[in-house]
Amino acid sequence: MQDSVSPSGFRIGTVQLVGAGPGDPDLLTLRAARLIMSTGLIVHDGLVSPEILSMARPGARLVSVAKARSRHTMAQDAINALLVREALAGNDVVRLKGGDPFIFGRGGEEAEACRAAGVPVQVVPGITSALGASAAAQIPLTHRDSASIVSFVAGQCKGLAEQNWAGLAGRGRTLVIFMGVANATDIAEKLMADGLAPETPVAVIENATRTEMRVLRGPLAGLPDLVQEQRVRSPALIVIGEVAAAPDETLCDIALEATQ
Repeated sequence: MQDSVSPSGFRIGTVQLVGAGPGDPDLLTLRAARLIMSTGLIVHDGLVSPEILSMARPGARLVSVAKARSRHTMAQDAINALLVREALAGNDVVRLKGGDPFIFGRGGEEAEACRAAGVPVQVVPGITSALGASAAAQIPLTHRDSASIVSFVAGQCKGLAEQNWAGLAGRGRTLVIFMGVANATDIAEKLMADGLAPETPVAVIENATRTEMRVLRGPLAGLPDLVQEQRVRSPALIVIGEVAAAPDETLCDIALEATQ
């Protein structure tokens, strides 16, 4: 990509919105890995794993803009301004995000801010957390027998109670909820009020693809207790639908014997 130059003749850096995937460094794209290892400034979210951050080149600046519920290291407008300011100073920037930049990652807002300031911006997709978590837990989000529709929703957003989730979950459908652990009670009540059966299978996947990963299962009505009793913490995803049911142990044993 040809360098951009400001009206005053100074080089403008490029902002790369890079998806870090669900946590395991082996799931990075080749392009993401190259950028992480070669760029001098990495602005990263709190969900990016330490193993991935350790890939940064010696001397690189690592700036954390971690967000947590009701506590932000840096507000979104300030993050946008940081990216623009560094690029206008001539620095190339890797904006490293957990999962994919354009799936609940606010990548769209940051790209808009860069373009408005005349800063070149590129997007490097990552394996979204939903795909990485479901694969690691061996939960097929679609299945010919039980699910032909998948919906992704944010469980930690403004106006949750007013949103219409009717039809997003049920027979033949899978619902994946990002950032929903803190609102597990509201989510369960909302879905059951919209007609979803209390016994609908639920899986909670914590720290997907990492060594400390857990997969917890139960019925929708028991989701709040499951999250509380097991002390589930972010990063965690909630999968709701028939595909989230515990696998048939007999079938698993047969499959294992067939591979031996």
